[in-house]
Amino acid sequence: MTQDSTTFGDSTLRGYLGELAAKVPAPGGGAVAALHAAQGAALVAMVARYTTRAKDADNRPVIDRIIEAADTARERSLALADADAAAFTAVGNAYKLPKETEAEQTARGEAITAALLRAARVPAAVVAEADEIVSLAMELLPIGNPNVVTDIGAAADCARAAAASSQLNIAINVAALDSAAGAEFAPVLEQIEKVIARADALHDDVVAAIAR
Repeated sequence: MTQDSTTFGDSTLRGYLGELAAKVPAPGGGAVAALHAAQGAALVAMVARYTTRAKDADNRPVIDRIIEAADTARERSLALADADAAAFTAVGNAYKLPKETEAEQTARGEAITAALLRAARVPAAVVAEADEIVSLAMELLPIGNPNVVTDIGAAADCARAAAASSQLNIAINVAALDSAAGAEFAPVLEQIEKVIARADALHDDVVAAIAR
């Protein structure tokens, strides 16, 4: 959430970039990862909408489903950008809690753990969005309008960036948790590697399609 608007979705691009460049805690890399995913979803939806010509009639049910799924993923990803900013703020607030007494120390420790878990779960959700975007882009490539095929590759690259950036944000929060709490994110970290590999393969497929 930026200072000059209610949500990232409502902010201007210049305003968002100004906030990102400023010496403020949020937005940061987590919001950037979510917005990478949102851009990837938007690119998938755009290519799908360009694949609604008369010659695409046989694929129209699939195209319509991809458009709906991509539009929904875009909105979820935008919401995750706001959630990341809120989660990062909550972590900072938890560390500022008093710790003079034993009771305060216990409460502070519990608040920090809860905030760190929340802060790691947001990028984990971004990874899920990135995974879906790659899947939609892969499904779209063989039937998408070839005039905008490069945008399928760009969508894959956005999803890859979303997953890779989320990996960093999960890792730094998990590093501050005990092993039991951090174990929740092991499957997500494995999923990230698969998303990156699939996105890279799709990028290469698009490059090959251009060369044909």
